[in-house]
Parts: sequence; C-alpha cells; structure tokens
Amino acid sequence: MEAPKNESFRDSIATVNEEGKRAWVFPKKPSGKFYEYRKYVSYFLLAFLFSAPFIKINGNQFLMFNVLERRFNIFGFPFWPQDFHLFVISMIIGVVFVIFFTVAFGRIFCGWICPQTIFMEMVFRRIEYAIEGDRGKQIRLNKQPWNAEKIRKKGLKWFVFFIISFLIANIFLAYLIGSDKLLEYVTEGPIENMSTFISLLIFTGVFYFVFAWFREQVCIIACPYGRLQGVLLDNKSIVVAYDHKRGEKEEGRAKFNKKEDRAASGKGDCIDCFQCVHVCPTGIDIRNGTQLECVNCTACIDACDSIMEKVNLPKGLIRYASEENIEKKAKFQFNARLKGYSAVLVILIGVLVGMLFLRNDLEARVLRLPGQLYEHKENNMISNVYTYKLVNKTTEAVEDIHFKLLSHKGTIELVTKDAFDVPKQGLSEGTLFIEINASALSGDKDRVKIGVYSGEELIETTTTAFLGPRSFK
Repeated sequence: MEAPKNESFRDSIATVNEEGKRAWVFPKKPSGKFYEYRKYVSYFLLAFLFSAPFIKINGNQFLMFNVLERRFNIFGFPFWPQDFHLFVISMIIGVVFVIFFTVAFGRIFCGWICPQTIFMEMVFRRIEYAIEGDRGKQIRLNKQPWNAEKIRKKGLKWFVFFIISFLIANIFLAYLIGSDKLLEYVTEGPIENMSTFISLLIFTGVFYFVFAWFREQVCIIACPYGRLQGVLLDNKSIVVAYDHKRGEKEEGRAKFNKKEDRAASGKGDCIDCFQCVHVCPTGIDIRNGTQLECVNCTACIDACDSIMEKVNLPKGLIRYASEENIEKKAKFQFNARLKGYSAVLVILIGVLVGMLFLRNDLEARVLRLPGQLYEHKENNMISNVYTYKLVNKTTEAVEDIHFKLLSHKGTIELVTKDAFDVPKQGLSEGTLFIEINASALSGDKDRVKIGVYSGEELIETTTTAFLGPRSFK
C-alpha cells in the first residue's frame, strides 16, 4: 500500500535519495539569536575540551581516562580499578541525566552539547563556509568540473580539515595517556615513538573521515541516541516544533503575497519559503513533525523568525514547544514521569557522594597465599602466609608503612623489611606472615582485623581469613 504523500518522508532518511544513494546535504549558513547562543556554548565547551588535559589539581590531571594503565582522573580526583564501582555509578548518573533531559526537552543534548555537533557545525562547517562560500556556492562548486578553482578550494579545505583532525587526535591522546606523556612524545619526535605516532594517524584518519565525509550520518545512522529519543519522547516533551495549527490554518501554506490580506484569506502563516529546510544540517523538513534526524539545533527557528520578521508576521512559527502546547495551548508541567527520573537521579547522586566520602586514599588488600596451609610452630603458635597489596591514590608518598593485628594478640612479620613506603599514585606489594597463639583462636577459620599504619597513625584497616587446626578453640 502506497504511503500518503505527506507521510512519504517517513519511508527513508533525508540523506538518501530515491536511488538509495547518498544525498549530500548543503545547509545554508545559519544566523540569528539561537545560533549566537549556541556559539557561546560551543566555544566554551571547546575551550574546556582543549584545556582540561593540561589543567592540574594537586598534581593530578583534571580529566584523564588512561584505559591502558587503568588509571582515571575525574575533576582532579584519581580513580583506580578498585574504584570501578564509582565509575559505573557515575556513568549511570550520566545516562539517567541525559534521559531526564530528553524526556523534558527532546534531543537538546545533541544540538547544544554533543562534541560531534559542536565540531561539525561550529568548526568544520564554518571553515567550509569561509573557503567555499554559502549553500548556493557550495552546490555550484560541487557540480562544476575539476578546474583550478575547484582543486584550490577543495584541496585547501581538505588540508585544513586534516590539520584540525590531527590536532583533535592529539587532544584525545592527552586524555588517554596524560598530557605530560604526550608532550614528552612530541619533544622526542615521532621516530622515537613510532607505534604511538601510527595510532595517532589512525585516530586522525577516523576524525577526518567523520567530519569530511560521514558528517551528519553519525547523528542519523551511527548514534543510537536518535532511536532512543523515539522511545523517550511523548506529547509533553518540549522539542523544536512547527506550529502546524498556525502555519497551515484552513487553507494550508502558500507563497507570500503582500497585496492580499493573509488573515482574511484563511491561509497559514507558513509562506513555503523552504528556508527552514535549506538551513537544516540533517536535511529534513521540520514541518513534517518530530523526526529522528532532528538534533534540536534551532537553526530552523532562527531562519523562520527572520522570514516572519520580513513579512510582518509574528515570530515563533517554529519554536521550542510540545505537541500539547501546539494542539491545546497547554503549558509545560513537571509530570509524574519527570518526577520519577528526578527521584532516581537524586538517589544515585546521593549514593555516589556517600561512596566518595567513604573512599580511602590508601587501599589495602591482604589475602592468604593460595594452596598454603597453616604452620604449627613452637610455643603453640599458628602461622599463615599472606600476600599484601597497597594502592596509594594520592599525589604524595605514604611513608613508614607497617602492619598491626587489631583483633587478636599476635605478630605480623614482613618477608623483606619491617617498614616501607608506598609511592605517590603507585602500589606496593609483598609477602607477610601472621602468627597467633592457638589458644586465641575460636575455630579452624577466624576473621582477623589488620591495621595499616603510617608511623603511629592508623590510615586503613582490612580483614582476612586465618586458618588453624580444628581442635583449638
């Protein structure tokens, strides 16, 4: 059954033509109030992205995600593999936060905060406009044969795109391995660090492919968030929407005629100028309603407001609004669904804050050596052998470390030395013996509590199992 004409846009995405080939999008250069706001937000986020790896708090990089060495710094606080539960909760909070805003305001994250959109619209497209010109000039340049002008403009654009992609790859590498190591590699040169340099070129190629060719397809095809919003949105969600009640009225949209009384004619306020379509970075017609391709970038709002101003009609034909607001003039309400997400978000943030306060700067693990039984020594002493691992999460060395038994009378002896230091953001591990008199044991398997001291200060406690003979109580 053939789809109605006004619903045919739902049969395929806007960037694919009838033959199934890529329909290249040439958006018009946007301008207007919302675009200016987006520029301020984007440049602030870009400045943060490029500076964060080089900002240090108490010697810690502000943000670092060293997957290879399993070391993470978030807002200057170091996290180790032992803190993975904190990282998981943080990611869950981020997901719930995005879901919460999607339910309330649609795909606003994509249009205002997403790095893909910011780089594409505020960096690469602006370079494209500067070199090739606006929409019409880009279309003509794309259609003309490969003459000197086309080679010069395309070559210059691709070269600048490559340089920026290389710079972005370096910044992302600083997040992965640390800014200090990156600067060290840069100083030493690529020949001394060939494997890292090859990885850097691969990342550069990925970024270049995304921003020079794949472009808006990332938001439409690759990113799952566009599909997710279809599940999360309802008729109360505030999105970039076309007011079809006002735009169509009784007679539908029509070209503008300054000699007619448009209000008396029954024609809608939409003058069918297609400026909202031409300015859209994903190539959709917002007048068809909410679509998965829409990233809520507000370019169509600015374009429509500009046209409405020129033809002396009220602004806001395209605006931030919910379906209920357009249909029933209903105002935004903080409904039960949003309250539920808010409650979950508050609980998760509370759990995370509590865990952060309970988190120790030095973490100790003492485990019995696998496969080893207890040893019965003279004077009725029972000995067990253990391995210990101490992780220092701070930027200062912890000195004069030694162990004491807190739950039983007994002794702890290190295999190598009596006391040692744990280096900053490092770990120390080794072997120790715990000896307890058999008369102090309550069974064949006791839990013993061990104190970790730095000098005379107790800085951490841990527990472990102590094995003894069944006959002792």
